Amino acid sequence: MSENQRSIPVLRRTLRRHELRDLVPLSDTTIYEMEQRGEFPRRFHLTPRCVAWDYAEIAAWLAKRRHGADRGGSMRAPIPDVRMRRTRPVKA
Repeated sequence: MSENQRSIPVLRRTLRRHELRDLVPLSDTTIYEMEQRGEFPRRFHLTPRCVAWDYAEIAAWLAKRRHGADRGGSMRAPIPDVRMRRTRPVKA
């Protein structure tokens, strides 16, 4: 393998925001919050105003979620405690 062949990076498929929305039916806000918590693959900047996601990372994330759901590992949010509401709390 020559020096030039080793220095060429492997190109991987990227997804722009509109393509990501087609694959992952979550809102932009939910995706952003999940990224901040480390629960969703991070975006990267192509230009100062253009972001993209790595397709392989998104596919792996979806497969992991699907696998967890298949195994009965429900990843649902906990049921809120209605007694903790600030407005209209439920009285015991």
